[in-house]
Amino acid sequence: MTITDPVTILSIILCVFVAILFYGRRRNTYHNFPPGPTPLPIIGNIHILSMKRPYETLHQLSEKYGSVYSLQVGEEKMVILTGYETVKDALVNHADEFSARTVVPIFHDITKGHGIIFANTESWRVMRRFTLSTLRDFGMGSQTIENKIIEESGCLVEKIKSYKGNPVDNKLFINAAVANIIVSILLNHRFDYEDPTLLNLLKMINEINSLLGSPMAMMYNAFPSVMSWFPGVQKKAVKIMNEFHKFVKETFTAQKKELDVNVQRNLIDTFLVKQQEEKRNHELFFTNENLIALVFDLFAAAVESTSTTLRWSLLLMMKYPEIQRNVQNEIDKVIGSSEPLAAHRKHMPYTDAVIHEIQRFGNVIPANLPHATTLDVTFRGYFIPKGTQVIPLLTSVLYDKYYFKKPKEFYPEHFLDASGNFVKNEAFMPFSAGKRSCAGENLAKMELFIFFTKMLQNFTFQSPPGATLDLTPADTFTCSPMSYMMCAVPRT
Repeated sequence: MTITDPVTILSIILCVFVAILFYGRRRNTYHNFPPGPTPLPIIGNIHILSMKRPYETLHQLSEKYGSVYSLQVGEEKMVILTGYETVKDALVNHADEFSARTVVPIFHDITKGHGIIFANTESWRVMRRFTLSTLRDFGMGSQTIENKIIEESGCLVEKIKSYKGNPVDNKLFINAAVANIIVSILLNHRFDYEDPTLLNLLKMINEINSLLGSPMAMMYNAFPSVMSWFPGVQKKAVKIMNEFHKFVKETFTAQKKELDVNVQRNLIDTFLVKQQEEKRNHELFFTNENLIALVFDLFAAAVESTSTTLRWSLLLMMKYPEIQRNVQNEIDKVIGSSEPLAAHRKHMPYTDAVIHEIQRFGNVIPANLPHATTLDVTFRGYFIPKGTQVIPLLTSVLYDKYYFKKPKEFYPEHFLDASGNFVKNEAFMPFSAGKRSCAGENLAKMELFIFFTKMLQNFTFQSPPGATLDLTPADTFTCSPMSYMMCAVPRT
């Protein structure tokens, strides 16, 4: 029988739609699941999110739904955690339960679950242990790596001097300086700032950062099966990753030819030795795929986050020249014309407070990286089933009004007492916390202090005449400052 009546056809379509909607809600509804805004069919709550800065919407929604609430993006329900107390409770007090990494489509497409940042299960644990131990072996937090940072900071100063105080965009050479630190650990080598190989690496990382922070990336993650049919962000990201794979393969293939198990020169050498040992034991963790993903993770995390923080630091010093002068006065008093050392930090409370406030205000990883529950968990009175995507919103921690007097302002006094002594603030959590916290935290702290003090020891940073300094972040995956020009005036 053929149905031609328009009313009947419309009724059937409506019934099917309601049935699908009812089934979807039944399937995804749990007793005492965290509350949240009512999702629309198919799209969920994506229509209420800022496509450029979704973390801002997530923070705002907590004012209505509380510090633990749910959101649906496409077909996936997720739980958002906001505020220092709640985020710390999850990542520290319930570290095991919230230690998994959810599968985010675009990240999975470019890493395939390998490496350290987006890996899970035993492979993640093995790669994280290897990374932490190897970084320590090659000097992270020690005199060895400090000397490399000091040397690189000198190269950075010479590069800045070459512009003779004329306006310049600092992004490329700051990226290059920070990249050379991780390159020294990976390859025992440094590049000239104009080296085509380094420039190509930085270009790939910057392009990936822009792509992953784009509205199209959000749409792809929400509707991967539909969006994969169209040319766009996912295909561009995969293409860039394939180029990165080619570079890493060429590098470690060359190193394999001259590998000496008794003289391990860098992280890649150590990985290749582990790979040889593993073959004898028939294990499968130290694979070429894990090596490529691990190198990418270290480049992307170490270079992007630290260089972005340094770029915020110079922009903020130009915006607040009085703070810049106070930092320089403390540098002159404590360091003088000597090389800045990590040991100087404890004698420089104001500079230490300013660096902490740069990290807090800069808010470089605002949404954190998404976690997932490893098992069914009851958290703060709510039931969260195993495998649920969880976003511990770092912007809500760093801007928590209960811990920071002026959360939306750049205010170094957040980390100073009435006598000018440095004071820790427990809500300072730019590296996240728990089992997924940043593996390179100690390295980043040393880099930030030495690079920052070295630059302010040698230059006063000013904006070009007539320029407007805008603190609005760019629309990228990390919370980066928008492109700006600076003038570095040599100090006499």
